[in-house]
Amino acid sequence: MPRPSFDRALLAPRHWPAWLGVGVIWLIARLPYPLLLRLGCGLGALIRHVPSRRRRVAEANVALCFPELDARAQAALVDAHLTDIGLMLVEFALGWMGSDRAIARIPTRIEGLEHLEAAHAQGQGVLLVGGHFSHLELCARLISRRIPIAGMYRRMDSAVFEWTVLRARLHYAAAMFEKDDIRGTVKYLRGGGTLWYAPDQDMRSKDSVFVPFFGVPAATITATHHLARMGQAQVIPFFHQRLPDGGYAMRLGAPLPMDGDAATDTARVNASIEQMVRAAPAQYLWVHKRFKTRPPGAPAVYR
Repeated sequence: MPRPSFDRALLAPRHWPAWLGVGVIWLIARLPYPLLLRLGCGLGALIRHVPSRRRRVAEANVALCFPELDARAQAALVDAHLTDIGLMLVEFALGWMGSDRAIARIPTRIEGLEHLEAAHAQGQGVLLVGGHFSHLELCARLISRRIPIAGMYRRMDSAVFEWTVLRARLHYAAAMFEKDDIRGTVKYLRGGGTLWYAPDQDMRSKDSVFVPFFGVPAATITATHHLARMGQAQVIPFFHQRLPDGGYAMRLGAPLPMDGDAATDTARVNASIEQMVRAAPAQYLWVHKRFKTRPPGAPAVYR
């Protein structure tokens, strides 16, 4: 897939603030990795101490998903997550605009590639299904150094950031498909491609079912089931985690059976993502309103 060409209209004065933001991101991505992580922790400490609506969302999610934790433990998890948001910001910068040399120096451990190789040996494409963890963009780039992958995305509101980020992603990704480009995605999978996909957000879509996530009915899109069927692809869980001493561990699991109806298969995907979250709970995106859509008659989670 070719990288997008530059439109001179992006140089108009109304886009200058966005270009300033792009410049700041580029500068952050040029920091040495240890210093970049320290900057992320500092940003996280600031985020943790500033009252915000997102903190309240994280508190509601953690209380709902971890009822076995007492109030102190829940608060500690929320604080750890908000600190992680600072790391997420600098990891996005590094994933988008870090040099190939800087990316190559990051300690990385990958397990389970044999599952991917077995699927490709059978002539099948693969959906690498994971969750919205803070380091997803950086880990997508890290794993792309070992295997060619594609991704799905939503267009950004800013034309400058849309051009910049899509161009950056296509530096390492084999292809990027807009979220509604089902035909292109299916064709890619049928051709034996590997697509990274995260179906764990409340998309408020009519193609959703209520299936458990941490024991709570969660509106979940059924796209994994349909893409696997139409693309004749295997669904392989993809977990990534930032390690305490620096670097990242990534693991590809055994293929998930996709032999049930849409609700059954979607519940199986949710269970797999829940298992990933429990392994690194502070690194999951708790500030997203995962339970915004509720079953009929169920009380609202976010007030």
